[in-house]
Amino acid sequence: MTTTSSSGKTPIVLAYSGGLDTSFLVPWVAENTGRPVITVTVDTGGIDAEAAKTLAERSKALGAIAHHQIDAKPAYFEQVLQYLIMGNVRRGNLYPLCVGAERVMQAQTMARVARELGSDMIAHGCTAAGNDQVRFEVALRTLAPDLAIFAPVRDKAFKRQEELDYLTARKLPVPPHGAAYSINRGLWGVTIGGTETLTSKGSIPDSAWVLSKDAFDKPASPQHHTITFEKGRPVGLDGKKMTPVEVIERLETIGAKFGVGRGIHLGDTIIGTKGRVAFEAPAAEILLNAHRELEKLVMTPRQQRIKELVAGPYGDLVHEGQLLDPVCRDIEALLVSSQERVTGDVHILLRPGSVFVEGVESPYSMMKASKGAYGEAVGEWTPTDALGFSKIVALTGMFHARAGELAKGK
Repeated sequence: MTTTSSSGKTPIVLAYSGGLDTSFLVPWVAENTGRPVITVTVDTGGIDAEAAKTLAERSKALGAIAHHQIDAKPAYFEQVLQYLIMGNVRRGNLYPLCVGAERVMQAQTMARVARELGSDMIAHGCTAAGNDQVRFEVALRTLAPDLAIFAPVRDKAFKRQEELDYLTARKLPVPPHGAAYSINRGLWGVTIGGTETLTSKGSIPDSAWVLSKDAFDKPASPQHHTITFEKGRPVGLDGKKMTPVEVIERLETIGAKFGVGRGIHLGDTIIGTKGRVAFEAPAAEILLNAHRELEKLVMTPRQQRIKELVAGPYGDLVHEGQLLDPVCRDIEALLVSSQERVTGDVHILLRPGSVFVEGVESPYSMMKASKGAYGEAVGEWTPTDALGFSKIVALTGMFHARAGELAKGK
C-alpha cells in the first residue's frame, strides 16, 4: 500500500472528513510544508456510495495525491458501540456519545494506514477548543508514538472564516454548509455546532438539522416496529435477521422521519470548559430505550444497579478518549457477562418526537417465571408470609426511630 510522490518526498497523511477544516488543510499543508498530502477517510458511519465518491473527487480537486477510504463500521460496533448499548450509556443522562466515541477507532485506523503508506506524520483538523484534539492525539500517542502529529488548525488558531477565504481565493471547492456549521456524522448519530451553540440559550434553526429537517413540518404517521436482541446486541428488525450495523443504519433512517433522538447537550469538556452541541441520534435513542426495557425483564435488581455503577465511568472514559486504558477491558468483561440473558424482542411505537416501548418478550422473562401476578395474586408465598415479610422489612426503620426516642430519655 506504500505510496510515493513524484517529488520523492515522504507524504503527510491527513485524517480527512471533507468538512471545512480538513478541506482547508489539504492545500495549506502541501503549500506550507512542501510535502505531498494523502487523504484518508475512516468511515465510521454516515457515508454512502455517493458521499464517498464526492469525498474522493473533492480531495483530488483540493490537491491530494491520493485518497483512501476505510470501512471501519463493523469494527467500530464491535470495539465501542456494543458496549455503549450494553451499558445504556448517555452523557449527562441525555447525549449518547454520538461521535466522540469513534475518534479512538479513527486514530487506530489512521496509525495503521500511515505506516502502510510509508508516512511518518499524521495531520488532523481538530481545534484547540474542543474534545477531539485530546481524543485523537491520546490514542495516536498511545498506539504510534513514532509518528509525528501535525495540527495546524489548532496550533495556528485558524478561524473558520479564514479557512473559507483561503479556499475561495484559490477557487478551490468549499464543502456544503461553508463556515456556518460544524457537522460530524457517524454510525451512532450526528453532532451540529454553530453560533447558536456557543451560548447556553437558544436552539439551532430547523434548516440546520441534518437527518430530521422535515420531521415536524411534515409529520409521519405512527409506526410499529420490533427489534430483536441476542445477548444485548441488536440482531434483527421486524422479523428480519440483520447485522448490528444494518439494524443501526435502518433505525436511523426510520427514526429520523419522526425527529426521534434530537437534542442539545450542555456538558463538561475534557479541557475543563462547558460546551454545548446539537445532536441527532435516532438509532441510538431507539436502541437505548428498547435495550433498557428488555434488561428490566430479564436481569436481577442488583445486576442492573452494579452495571449502572460501571457504565457511567465507562462512558466518561470513552468520552475522554481513554478507551485504550486497560480498565475499559475490565468493564467490558462485566458488561458482556451481564448480557447473558438479554435476549428477546422489543415492540416499539414511533410518533413525531418520541419512541414508546409498547412491550418486551424474552425466553428468560422473570415475570413469566413467577407464579404470582403483581397487584393481583400471590404466587410462591401466602398472605401470612406477606404479613411477616412486611414486619421484618419495617424493623430497621422501627429500631432507628426507637433509638432516637431512647437517646432523648423517652
